Order: sequence, then structure tokens, then C-alpha cells
Amino acid sequence: MTEAGLDPITLEILWNGLRSTTDECFLTIQRSAFSTNIKERHDHSVAILDGDGRLVVQAENALPIHLASMSGLVEILKGRFAGDIGPGDIFVGNDPHVAGGTHLPDINLAAPVFIDGKLVAFVCNIAHHADVGGAARGSMSGGLTEIYQEGLRIPVVRLYRAGELVGDIFDLLLLNMRLPTERKGDLNAQIAACRLGVERLHDLCGRYGLGKMETAFDEIIERSRTRMRSAIAALPDGEWSNSDVMDDDGAGQSDIAIALTVRKRGTEAIFDFTGSAGQVAGNINLTLNAVRSSVCYALKALLDPSMPNNEGVVQAFEIVAPLGTIVNCVAPAAVALRANTCQRVIDVVLGALANVLPERAIGCANGANTSMVFAGTNPQTGQPYVYLETLGGGMGARNDRDGKDGVQVHITNTSNLPVEAIEMEYPLRVEEYGLVADSGGAGTYRGGLGLRRVVRPVGHTCEFSGVGERFRHAPGGVFGGEPGRPGRFQLHQSDGCVEPLPPKPTGMKLTPEVAVSVETPGAGGYGPPKDRSPISIAEDVAAGKYSASFIQRHYQESSGSGQGSDPQTRFVPIGMEATA
Repeated sequence: MTEAGLDPITLEILWNGLRSTTDECFLTIQRSAFSTNIKERHDHSVAILDGDGRLVVQAENALPIHLASMSGLVEILKGRFAGDIGPGDIFVGNDPHVAGGTHLPDINLAAPVFIDGKLVAFVCNIAHHADVGGAARGSMSGGLTEIYQEGLRIPVVRLYRAGELVGDIFDLLLLNMRLPTERKGDLNAQIAACRLGVERLHDLCGRYGLGKMETAFDEIIERSRTRMRSAIAALPDGEWSNSDVMDDDGAGQSDIAIALTVRKRGTEAIFDFTGSAGQVAGNINLTLNAVRSSVCYALKALLDPSMPNNEGVVQAFEIVAPLGTIVNCVAPAAVALRANTCQRVIDVVLGALANVLPERAIGCANGANTSMVFAGTNPQTGQPYVYLETLGGGMGARNDRDGKDGVQVHITNTSNLPVEAIEMEYPLRVEEYGLVADSGGAGTYRGGLGLRRVVRPVGHTCEFSGVGERFRHAPGGVFGGEPGRPGRFQLHQSDGCVEPLPPKPTGMKLTPEVAVSVETPGAGGYGPPKDRSPISIAEDVAAGKYSASFIQRHYQESSGSGQGSDPQTRFVPIGMEATA
């Protein structure tokens, strides 16, 4: 029994009640939002923090990249509004430099929960809005060089006071964002989720009492901290290093280093990023919160994947990230594309510990959040639109299985938009959607395949911007596994000519006579290709995922797949894989 008489059964009931609350709030946003980025891609998260601002529980489908942002906002909120927080308040913020965020499109809301006049908890949520103003439609283009260009900066401010909307703040937000009706709908979905979460916590406290609820918060966090510390202690003491590079920053700098040394002694683990490049002009910089979320995810994935995400996990390790570097930037550094850099941080962490945990090591995943933004005016309605999507790619192979094809990996947890959703919502036609043949790295277990989309505007001229990473530096394999294929953008002319595009094309004008294709990176393999099972090789060919020439080249096997040998022009339509 714990000090408030909290037996294990009651603790489990309260824990599941908190999880259920976050999941219900998550679904509330998903089902109420206006934008495809939230209602279809599920680019949002929900969490409950205790009265001290410690993260207690995240929704099951929340994004790991949002982990530290909600704690960051509440920490600033409590300092700025100390003594001036009351029931019915809702606070909003997004700025990476002053509001605990990681980039401006992620708008964070926090609602305090009061029980018997005491501040007990905060219900928080984040949603990625398809546009928050700035120099480029979608607020996510490459080449932006300062935070002011990336959209509206929101410090931690009060959006609701005692249940009443602070209308001037809401009007200010909407005026500075494209598609204000869509933004209002998405924000209202977040507000509804905050209110629902507050109501559910009142119900739990009413049923079990405030003392038991607060004891449950402490127990949940402490159990996770102890569990992670124990997992760290089980590793051998030592020091391990790894490094990788970003392709480019979209502003002229390339091969930007991310260096890491992991030092482990007993239950202590230090992740030291000394040696990483200085912050860059382009918008791939990270705030410390983004790095913390990335390391937390990687360590949890390696040591204890079933462990819940909360403050206890974050407390179990230390990060050293020199100020003014790409992994701990200072204002006014641009950060909109931070997810791509987070993916590389994760690759570096996983690579540093690969030899320590070979049974849990993984080939480099697609290592990117390859994004596409199409924006213009819908010729049927006369209304502006912004279609934003970050596409999945290959997942790295592991010691006992192939990597998954065409999925979001690691720090993100979103879905790929269905073709039907795109064509119903926007004046665009998806002419191809499938897997990129031969893009997964060969190995005893192969890497996952990248995705291919070909999109054309219908009946109008629109603007296109894209962001690619792992377009120059291929995702590497592990223990003899071979790298996956890099990604690319291409322009398809009406005469059949195909032109390569840069990795970060910005503000291109597209007419209905041209289309854009994106092929996202594949992923690295695990183990030497010579050890791959002949049955698995035959299945790859039968599914149309690999050409005869690829099999011949990498596995020294001939194949009569009949699928052709040119991965430049061949793809596998999703849901229409070839059969033997």
C-alpha cells in the first residue's frame, strides 16, 4: 500500500482512466478537425501533466516528437502566469524559442484542472496546422532562414479566461494564418478536447479522491523512471560514438554533421552531442526540446518499447548539447523542418548503441519527413487551399525481420493520406501511388521500400514546394546490410520528358500540363545479403518489389520475375502487388 492507500489495483484503474482520457481527447480532435492533416493524417497529440508540469501520460497514438513540447509550454506557463491561473482558462503557444515548442505549425493548448481550488493537472494537446502564415504557403518550405519567415510566433498567452474566449487573441491568430476558416475549425477541435479532458479528470477525482489521484501521478512517473534506470543499468559500462550528416539546409550548406558520444556508468547515461555542426541558416535546426524527444524515443525503443512515455523516462538520462549548434539552436534560428533532423538524431543514437544491442539494432530508416505542399485556388469553389503532407518511406530491417514498406518512422506517428481524401478535398489528381521497386537495401533481412506519388493540378495553376532528406546520403544498413535507395523529386512534362528537381524545391508554378513525382527513401538492410533465405528472395520477386537485375546484383541469384530491371520507371501500386 502507498501513502494514500493506493493499492496496485486502484493504481492500475487510475492509470487506465488517465490513458482512456487522453485517447478520448485524441479522437475528439481527429473527428472534429477541419484539415486533412489532422483528421486523416492524425498529426496531433494529447497528454496529461500534473500540477507541477510533469508529463504523466500521453495518448496511445500520440507523436513522440511532441513529447517534450507540452512539458515545455507548461513550464513557461507556470512561470509567466504564477498566481494568475484559474478554472476555465486555456493557454496557447507555439514558438520554439520562447514557448517550449519545436516548430511553429505545432500549436499547443493547455487547460489547467482545479479540484477544490487546487491546481492538480493540465490537459494539453498539440496539432500540426497546415498553415500558420509566414513567407511560404504551408509554413514548411525549405530555404527559410529565420523564425520570422516561418509563420506567426505565439508566446504562451491566455486564449480563454474563466471559460470566456479572449476574442482579440483568437482574431489575431486567425488574421495571420492562411485559410482562417480551416484554422478556426482545427483550433476549436483542440479547445473541445481540452474541455473534455478537464471534465474527465474531474470525474476521476470525484470517484477516487484528490489524494489518490496525486499519488497515482507520483507512482506512474517514479515507476517509469525506475524501469528506465534499470534498463540502462543492464547495459555494460562504456562509451560509444557515432555520427552522420544532413544532406543540406536548403540555404547553401551541405553535409551538416550530427555527432554523438554515449557515456554509460551504472544507472547514468549521458548523450553528448559535442562536435555537432553549428546552427545553420536553413530551417533544419533543433531546439533542445526536439533533441530531448528524439533521444527519449530512441532509448525507449531500444531498451523497453512497452514503457509509457512520461516524465520518468525523460528524467532517466542527461543530454549535453552545446548552445548555438544544430542540436541546440538560439533565436532567431529557423526550425520548420526540424523533424528531418530529429530522424537523423535517432539514426545516430541507434547506430551508437548497435554493437551494444545487436539484437535490437535496426538499419537506418528513410530518415526523413519528405513533404509536399500544393497550394492555390480551387477553380470549383474559388476558395484558397493548402495541401500539406509528409510521406512515409522505408523502415530499417532488424535482426529477425524485414523492414516495413512505405510507413512513417520513429519520431512521427502519422498516416499517409488516402488518394480518395486528397482528390475529394483538393483540385489535384493522384496519378500514381505505390512502392518504389528496388529501394529497400539488400540484406539477410531487407530494408523497407519507399513510397512514390505522382500528383497533377486539375483545372488551375498551383504552387508546389517540397522538402527531401536522405536524397544525397543513402540510409545505411547494419552488420553487412546494404543501404536503401535515396529519395528524389521529378517534374513530368506533357511531352513525356522527366526532369530532376532539387531536394528542396520552393514556390514552383505547376500547370495542369505538368505533374510532380516524389519517391521517398528506402531503408537499410540487416546482415549480409548472402545469408538471405531463398524463399524470402522468391517472395520479393513475386511481389514485384525487386527486379531480376537487383536480385542478380545483390544476391547472386537469377530470377524470372518478368518485372523488368529499371527501378527508375517501375513501381508497385499499393494494394495491387503482382503475384507469381
